[in-house]
Amino acid sequence: MSSPRLTRGRNSERQAVYAVTIVTRLRRPLFGSTTLASIVREQLQLCDAEGITRTHAWVAMPDHVHWLFELRSDGLSACLQRFKSRSARAVNSIRTTEGAVWQAGFYDHMLRDEDDLLAQEQYIIDNPVRRGLVGNPHQYPHWGCRWIPNLNPDAQTRRAQLAVARGRDD
Repeated sequence: MSSPRLTRGRNSERQAVYAVTIVTRLRRPLFGSTTLASIVREQLQLCDAEGITRTHAWVAMPDHVHWLFELRSDGLSACLQRFKSRSARAVNSIRTTEGAVWQAGFYDHMLRDEDDLLAQEQYIIDNPVRRGLVGNPHQYPHWGCRWIPNLNPDAQTRRAQLAVARGRDD
């Protein structure tokens, strides 16, 4: 059961950027599998295609997902419920299982400014390295970032890359 404290002070604003963490039920390491991790990617892409979100960065760790996105429609809870429900059905179909795939609830953080965006983006991309799964982010196959063709940890360079990418995409 999710903690009611997670929803205290939760604000859901369109065009706001959120960093969200979703954890598998009982911390099962489902997304070590390329097949199951691809479900996460596909469902994030579907949310984008439907105009619900605009994904900036994501990583599918073995037992959780980090997702950085702009909320474009619906509320935050409805968006996450849709993602979790559809991805759970797909995971259960492939595994020929039933039941919950995700823990109830999620952790969210609404970003305040560009520095916060850069910090969250870097946190997401570096998560597999911090967990000791790979030596550098390029070695980890289950992540994406819409404006990083190659990783550069220099914040000043990242700001310039963001400005260029936003100018082309928006």
